[in-house]
Amino acid sequence: MNRFDGKAVLVTGAGQGIGRAAAQLFAGQGANVSVLDRDAARVVETVQVLKGNGRKAVGSRGDISRREDVTRAVQHTLEHFGRLDVLIANAGVTDVQSLLEIDATRWRRVIDVNLTGTFFCIQEAARAMREQGGGAIVVTASTNAFWVEATLGAYNASKAGVIALVRTAALDLAPFGIRVNAVEPGVVKTSFAAFVTEDPVAGPEYLKKIPLNRFAEPADVANAILFLASPEADYITGQALVIDGGLTLGLPLAAAQFGSAKPLKKSPVEKSSRVKRKNVRTPSATSAKGGGSK
Repeated sequence: MNRFDGKAVLVTGAGQGIGRAAAQLFAGQGANVSVLDRDAARVVETVQVLKGNGRKAVGSRGDISRREDVTRAVQHTLEHFGRLDVLIANAGVTDVQSLLEIDATRWRRVIDVNLTGTFFCIQEAARAMREQGGGAIVVTASTNAFWVEATLGAYNASKAGVIALVRTAALDLAPFGIRVNAVEPGVVKTSFAAFVTEDPVAGPEYLKKIPLNRFAEPADVANAILFLASPEADYITGQALVIDGGLTLGLPLAAAQFGSAKPLKKSPVEKSSRVKRKNVRTPSATSAKGGGSK
């Protein structure tokens, strides 16, 4: 028996990358999957992939920054599957701009999708889950929530806000049997991060910062999401699971291990001091023992 037999799962941003990997993983565990993405063609493609594997799947086109689109996706899920057990709030956007150059329109777009849109998803899904006695929500945040990168001011701020939202939602929704957690991926091999992972120069240089020496695959994150939504995580809520190959632990040692570096040459002053110390008589071992305190 699969862990999610008969369960209904809604995945946002399911047209590609982490979202599609999560949809396929949950379907493989017996879930009925509802997908939401703003790209209609990718919605159709993901649904076909899931159905091709013999699973029940439905899709909705929509933008999570619009509450009406989120409400429609939740209702679509309830109409087809009669329930909503798991929400994977994965949809998000990014934008690269220096802090002094960020304009209000581009700032609002990132915040509207990543933070406000995630709020809409959590709220609408939780209202449905409350009526059936519980559920699990997993949000895709980012290591940028606490390990920020330059030129990503709006994205960094939005993901930090998402973590505060997850923790607040976990407190507010616990009385209804609804758990809320997040995953915080580092660099994942998706179109989202292709400007790093596929760059022949920047990619290898970035890998030097990752102790496990590889970028994450979408399946790495999907597996973590599956765990947090599963019965095995029934006593976990309000937490953020970092999936970054050790990237944010600290700086890995670049070349040599400790002890392999050549000793520093002594300065003339140090050499002179050593010569003088050789000419100074020290107490004998016997007198030293006798004069010490216990």
